[in-house]
Amino acid sequence: MPEVIINGSEGRVEGYYYHGKDPSAPIAIVLHPHPEYGGTMNNKVTYALYRTFVSRGFNTMRFNFRGVGKSEGKFSHGEGELSDAASVLDWMQTYNPNARACWVGGFSFGAWVGMQLLMRRPELDGFISVSPPANMYDFSFLAPCPVSGLIVQGDKDAIVSKESVHELAKKLSLQRNIVVEERLVQDADHFYTNKLELMVQHVEDYLDESLGLKKSKQEIEKA
Repeated sequence: MPEVIINGSEGRVEGYYYHGKDPSAPIAIVLHPHPEYGGTMNNKVTYALYRTFVSRGFNTMRFNFRGVGKSEGKFSHGEGELSDAASVLDWMQTYNPNARACWVGGFSFGAWVGMQLLMRRPELDGFISVSPPANMYDFSFLAPCPVSGLIVQGDKDAIVSKESVHELAKKLSLQRNIVVEERLVQDADHFYTNKLELMVQHVEDYLDESLGLKKSKQEIEKA
């Protein structure tokens, strides 16, 4: 997991990058929670998402938003962090020109930024959104949501309400040709304390279905 430094709009962006052996491996970037509340690329949920993509053969990058760790700049309330994510995606595409797919994953604030990136970058093929803060930030920009993806939420989350996330998932699921799956982790708080493995299992199952590594629920029911 070599450390890399990427040139962003406010200077360097610090990241950790895994490069797989498959020359056409899909790429994924992973976005961490709110920088002003201790969020970094080493956050446990962020790291778990990173490892999950790596285990499925993705060329994967987790990185620090501006002002965090070795990344230069100052917190920018989402606009600058979106620019950071775009810079990382540019770098990933430059170093992986034959990637067969492109995904974004994010946790909490990082999920909000990641879903904004979906609207800016049409080359993105899928998303994993863990505890998107639907009761704190405006998600109306997803009109419509351009790709299918997964939303994971803890049912004991005292920071992001499960009701607001359910309403977001329901709204996105109404769009034609878009499938947004919602998975609820029982007894999980915002940080998935003692429930991280269950959260990861939902993400693994979804990626396996999306990548064709196992039969989908629909295929099993038809069999």
